[in-house]
Amino acid sequence: MTGSIIFDPVLPVWIVACLGGAALAVLALTAWRGLSGWALRGLGAAVILAALMGPTLSREDREDLTDIAIIVEDASASQMLGDRPEMTRRAADALEARLAARGVEVRRAQVVDGADDSGTQLMTALAEALATEPQGRIAGMFLLSDGRLHDLARAPTLPAPLHLLHTGRKADWDRRLIVEGAPAFAILDEEITLTLRIEDSGAAPGASEVPLDISIDGDAPQRFTVPVGRPIELPLALPHGGRNVLEFTTPEGEGELTGRNNTALVQINGVRDRLRVLLVSGEPHAGGRTWRNLLKSDSSVDLVHFTILRPPEKQDGIPVEELSLIAVPTRELFLEKIDDFDLIIFDRYKRRGILPALYLENVVEYVNKGGAVLFAAGPDFAGANSLYRSPLEAIVPARPTARVVDQAYLPAITDLGGKHPVTAGLASLHDGPWGRWLRQIEVEAPKGDVLMSGAGDRPLLMLNRVGEGRVSLLASDHAWLWNRGYEGGGPQLELLRRLAHWMMKEPELEEEALWAEATGQRMRIIRRSLEAGAEDVQITAPDGSEVTLPLEEVAPGRFEAQYDGPQIGLYRLVSGAQSAVIGLGPAAPVEFERTIASGDALAPLIAGANGGITAVEDGVPAIRAVREGRPAAGRGWLGITPRGAYVTQSVTQTALLPAWLVLLLIAGLVTAAWLREGRR
Repeated sequence: MTGSIIFDPVLPVWIVACLGGAALAVLALTAWRGLSGWALRGLGAAVILAALMGPTLSREDREDLTDIAIIVEDASASQMLGDRPEMTRRAADALEARLAARGVEVRRAQVVDGADDSGTQLMTALAEALATEPQGRIAGMFLLSDGRLHDLARAPTLPAPLHLLHTGRKADWDRRLIVEGAPAFAILDEEITLTLRIEDSGAAPGASEVPLDISIDGDAPQRFTVPVGRPIELPLALPHGGRNVLEFTTPEGEGELTGRNNTALVQINGVRDRLRVLLVSGEPHAGGRTWRNLLKSDSSVDLVHFTILRPPEKQDGIPVEELSLIAVPTRELFLEKIDDFDLIIFDRYKRRGILPALYLENVVEYVNKGGAVLFAAGPDFAGANSLYRSPLEAIVPARPTARVVDQAYLPAITDLGGKHPVTAGLASLHDGPWGRWLRQIEVEAPKGDVLMSGAGDRPLLMLNRVGEGRVSLLASDHAWLWNRGYEGGGPQLELLRRLAHWMMKEPELEEEALWAEATGQRMRIIRRSLEAGAEDVQITAPDGSEVTLPLEEVAPGRFEAQYDGPQIGLYRLVSGAQSAVIGLGPAAPVEFERTIASGDALAPLIAGANGGITAVEDGVPAIRAVREGRPAAGRGWLGITPRGAYVTQSVTQTALLPAWLVLLLIAGLVTAAWLREGRR
């Protein structure tokens, strides 16, 4: 129970002050004149003035509140290393017991890894804990952590001392592999340079060199010996186009705190610098510019194009050397430089004696070694001088019957073509129905895959693999009608673009493929196949554990599955004969950038709150009470600031000058003053 005097003036204070001043002046005058009874009249005036101020005795019935201490336990990934979880738990329990022994309520909060690799959000957790408690009762805050936080800028206003009990040990050491420079894209067959660094921290053994294993797409690693603490420039050429997953690993050392940061994943997309295409055209025709326009529109394509404008059998007396600005370098193109081309296109070309059989045999060898040839057939393909009736017969996907079908027909995608990436989804790329074509070369005994059909369901577009290379046949020279918008046109440019890129082995157009797309720790597994179904995918996690998932068909020839990876690292996927690798999570998780416990980052904040930093390894410190504003840490102890908070249960107010008492005092003093003056 506590009491205090409060005032509730009847009149404004300034009026009461004026009345008091006037009364004091009158009393001074009467005292100076020597009038009797002035003191008694002065006392009466004082009683009146006091009554006007309304003095009241206020008594409160209070209940004292206990102080509150907040303990924030760090349970992030870096705190899971070694025996840190057990150290944290024991220290928190001991600290809670010591605070409870002093009558302090304890609030315990826990912080885990932030989303999207944002690290330890220690200050965010502390701010949330403070927001749920009255600030006037907070006596102290304790952080049980390795001191490696990533949100120091979000530190809240601290109402009491802040302390850090870090979980590090003097013998801790760690080795970390850092990728300092890696491009997102690289040109195939050109050397790139990656910059790596291996860094030791803490009580490291002082090794000058360590082994480094390098693996591409999960293949058997190659081992090198590299220095510690110095940048390493690593020259590298990507083996294939598309995504290349590079894994760098240095073995975990004896006594090392963790091996999680000894591995780094780098994903680099391999792209072609320039695609070299050789276009050989026969006599001019309406669609002769189609291929040229398509290939020239792509800035990454180097096109070599020659057209036979005058057949050798034509006798008009014009010297051969005057028929062109320069002689066609057939020997150089088909013997010396043929392997430099990624694609050769024969557009309505027939045997004219310009390309000897030796040159055409060289084209067959070029395909078997991995080259690509596309035949755009016209009426010449059905004649006696057809390229089929040459050494190229060994690679042409179908045999011409010598019949040319001159009738209107609508090109259609076959069931197999609906699954193949070259023709899948073409219908959705053009508004309205497709226009008809007016001519087709009849072929039979097609080899490989028939993706489109024409008049009378005859094969129109055929793709085949020969040796290491690829060959395709378009049995019509009327694809240009789509480009001219005949009867509404069609997706001619997209069809020819896909066809050319499939021939040049672009990874996104492979008909049998397995890959995955990552979003955080979730991967979307995609399997493309021309078969009726796809085998289940087997997933091998970074720790070697395996999971098998079924694949569901989401579109013709396309199968998918979703998987949440429990770990950060390289995952291997296998479905039938197809395999792929993908890295989940960041190349260098922020939680493992610094693993040696330290209070350096928190030191300025803790010093500003009069707190202290101590190691759990040295024991849990004692708890002392200190006055607000005084240092709250010393050797072997940490301090809290008692707040003396309370809650008021009830308030009782009693008037010190009730009306009856004021009237009685005034009457008595006035009567006494009158009597005193009368006796005089």
